[in-house]
This record gives sequence, structure tokens and C-alpha cells, in this order.
Amino acid sequence: MSVDVWYAGGPTAVLELGGVRLVVDPTFDPPGDYPIGDRKLTKLAGPAFGPAEIGRVDAVLLSHDQHPDNLDGAGREYLATVPTVLSTNAAAGRLGGNVRAVPNWTDVELGPVRVTGVPAQHGPDGTEALVGEVTGFVLSGDGLPTVYVSGDNASLPVVREVARRIGPVQVAVLFAGAARTELVPGGPLTLTSEDAAEAAEILAAEQVVPLHFEGWAHFTEGAEELRAAFGRRGLAERFHLPRPGERVTV
Repeated sequence: MSVDVWYAGGPTAVLELGGVRLVVDPTFDPPGDYPIGDRKLTKLAGPAFGPAEIGRVDAVLLSHDQHPDNLDGAGREYLATVPTVLSTNAAAGRLGGNVRAVPNWTDVELGPVRVTGVPAQHGPDGTEALVGEVTGFVLSGDGLPTVYVSGDNASLPVVREVARRIGPVQVAVLFAGAARTELVPGGPLTLTSEDAAEAAEILAAEQVVPLHFEGWAHFTEGAEELRAAFGRRGLAERFHLPRPGERVTV
């Protein structure tokens, strides 16, 4: 059985698996500057589609709520329109309502799909207190492919832990882009292109779809770097790079 990925742009996509429809990190605001503390993040492109086009969904997979490039104003409004939101303990505490925490290695059943919370590290070692709590997800179920959704993870040791605990995955949805901001000058906040390709190898992923590598000024590596990195490792046939608005079935 396949996974359908409908890419809106940035970290936002609609995943369909076993008849279950999930929205990842909803960001629907237009381009512009978005404050975060005493800093700002600059959005360069709006989404290819919005809530009206998405239609019915079963849940939102929210990697974290504290950064506007993963949950913006329109995304926050959207959360109230869906049955449930799965996220971090911190997000559940801040947002309340229908937001449900999925601690690492615990499961939530959504019909035939099991959603497992898995670790994510949003930057180099030791920066967790600066960037806040983030989560990834693994989707699985009887007769369904196993899908890893990394969230804003920059750590290959975290990927190795997921591979050790979960095993090989059929589809890896990897947040990439080598995001960098002045908050953490020592290293990227998301996977570099080379690390994304290595993560695919660690997971023995049969298919890979990257998200969150374009549309914001703080990304330092984009589509060209991703294609090159996967090509160097002989993974080009597993690599799928949709344009905003496109669907890929893997």
C-alpha cells in the first residue's frame, strides 16, 4: 500500500495512508516577516493551497508550536477546525483544546494508523533549552507501510535511535534545509542535505520525500543541494522532490 504526499510548501503537507488524512505542521500565512522573541523569521513564499482546498482530515501532526515557520497564525486558527492535534507535551500545555501530547515511544490509534511519537533534536547538542521541545512521528499499521516524519530534527544519533527502535521504514519524510539563525550560531537547526541522505541510509528508507527546505530565508540548502547529496550516495531513485502544490505517491 502506498502513501500520498500533497506538498503545500515549507513544512506543510497532507499525508494520506490507509484512508487516514493527516496535515503536517500547518503554515498558511503569506510571505513576510514573522517575529519570534526579539528576532524575526522571513517567509519568502506562501502556501500552494490552504485549508479550503484540503478538506476533511483526521488529525494534525504538529512537530512543535513555538516557531512561526512550523505553526503560524493561520495554522493556529486551522487547529481548531480539525478533530485532534498530536504534538509535544509543551505544545499541549500551551495550546490546550484538542491538542494531545504524544510522548516519545507512545502510540495513538487513528483508525488503521498507529502514530508513535519519536525523538527530535532541533539543533546541535546542548541547544534544547534554546529551541524548545520538538517531536517526530512514525506512522504504521497492519498492511501499511511504515512512515517516519522527522519534524525539525538535526541529529543523526536521534535517527539511529529511531531506526534501532522502529526498524527499517518504507517512507522517510525528512525536514531538511540546514536551517540556521543567530539564536544557534554553532550549527544547523535541521538536517543538512548530506545528513538527510545519510538519514535515509540509516533508516533503510525505500522512498524519501523532503519537506521544510524552502520558502524561508533561514534555510541555507535547498532542492539543488538535496538532489546532489542523494545522487552522490546512489539514492536518486528513492528520492522524490515535489514542487509546492504537487502530489507524489510513494
